[in-house]
This record gives sequence, C-alpha cells and structure tokens, in this order.
Amino acid sequence: MNLRNFDPDRDLQAVLDLWSTAGDGVQLSPSDRPEEIHKKLQRDADLLLVAEEDGKIVGAVLGGFDGRRGMVYHLAVEQHLRRKGIGSKLMAELESRLRAKGCLKYYLLITPDDSEAHDFYTELGWERMDMDVMGKVIE
Repeated sequence: MNLRNFDPDRDLQAVLDLWSTAGDGVQLSPSDRPEEIHKKLQRDADLLLVAEEDGKIVGAVLGGFDGRRGMVYHLAVEQHLRRKGIGSKLMAELESRLRAKGCLKYYLLITPDDSEAHDFYTELGWERMDMDVMGKVIE
C-alpha cells in the first residue's frame, strides 16, 4: 500500500466514489462538489491524502488547517479492507503534516450512532468532547 498526495486529475472521481459508498459516517455535502474540492486544494493540497493498492485508491483522508486548529473532514477506507491499518496510516500521516504546519490541536466530527468510527478513533487516542456542534449554510 502506498500513501501519496491526492492528484485531482486522476483521483477525484475515485475519491468521491469512495466517500459516497463509505457508509453513513461520511456525509457528503455541497462542500464536496468537484469545484469545492479544487478550491480546498488551493489552500492546503498536502492535507488530502490517498492510500493506493495495486493502482486503485482504497482509502482517503481530507484534512484542513486554518492557522490555529486542524480538522479532519473525511476519512474513508474500502469496507473490505478495514481493520488492516490503512485508516491508521492515513491519520498518522495527516497528523504529521498538521504538526509540521504548527497545528497543536485538531478536531473531527462523528455521527452519534457510528460506533465503528468511535472505536477506531478511540484506539488512536482521540477523546470525546462534551460540546454541541452548530452550523449554518450560507450559500
């Protein structure tokens, strides 16, 4: 398995397909349209990583850093390849890149009923934060 930077010319559709079939934990929104992904790449292209096996994308993680805090927007691994270390490697590489940018803390959102994601992130050292999350669509 090879971890590498996302290449929009060859990877975009494969990553969108992976995210859309990953299950309820990856919730796609208008921010995941191709033009929005291209906009995101202008800010920190090095925080969209793919895991590739035999020329096929089998995992992807999208992170961000605003200069103060980091964020994990999407992590997905092909269902039949989960529990083989691919997600852990993607997260470790993302964390390393965030740390190199000066990020001290980063966040992610998990749907309340996604026990698989809760277990996965707990194993990686993440802790639940007692907070309410609010959002507002401005488009």
